[in-house]
Amino acid sequence: MKKVYLRTMALACALGLTACGGGGDELTLTISPIYGLTKDGMTVRLNGGTKHAVAALATSFPFTNERVGTDSKFTIEIVDQPPNATCTMINGSGTTGAYAPTGIAISCIATPHNVKAKVTGLLGSLTVVNSATNYTITPADLTVDPVTHEKWYSFTRTVGTDTIGQVGDGNTYSFGILTQPNAQPAPIVQVAQTCELANGTGTMGDHDVTNVTITCL
Repeated sequence: MKKVYLRTMALACALGLTACGGGGDELTLTISPIYGLTKDGMTVRLNGGTKHAVAALATSFPFTNERVGTDSKFTIEIVDQPPNATCTMINGSGTTGAYAPTGIAISCIATPHNVKAKVTGLLGSLTVVNSATNYTITPADLTVDPVTHEKWYSFTRTVGTDTIGQVGDGNTYSFGILTQPNAQPAPIVQVAQTCELANGTGTMGDHDVTNVTITCL
């Protein structure tokens, strides 16, 4: 009876190594999740094998045709970075068990760029919003171009050690006016104004945005 049992187990192992452990090619490793990949161009590979392109906006990537055995070492690496971001592999190496490991991920941080607005006619205090960030703009906050004498406002600012207001390459932005300048009594000289913002919505490319305009009447 014991010999029959052993023969049965041997047959089971031959047909399906997953049940028995050991070194057959049986597990599909998947990178999941993938954060912040907004453009094509990133490639990855498993155990030094074939490079695979990961499409823009992908949230996962399975190595379908390169299965790895149980109790086997693996290394997943990023070979080519996307053109607009720096991506980092998380938990990209280790040893499999009876099941494919989880927690293999990629996090991409898009290259940041500035958004600048040309401001005309502003006399008072104007509030502009982008996402959850508010910007209070006064004439004192504007920078004058020494050649054209145009007045500009940059939405990039430093808070402590952090830089905020920049938009990552491939990410969307939407600036809008939250509150208009209001008339103030003397001794403050300020009249009520109506300001219009143009070109405030778009997708960040590979350079600063400078076509936003704020015109106040």
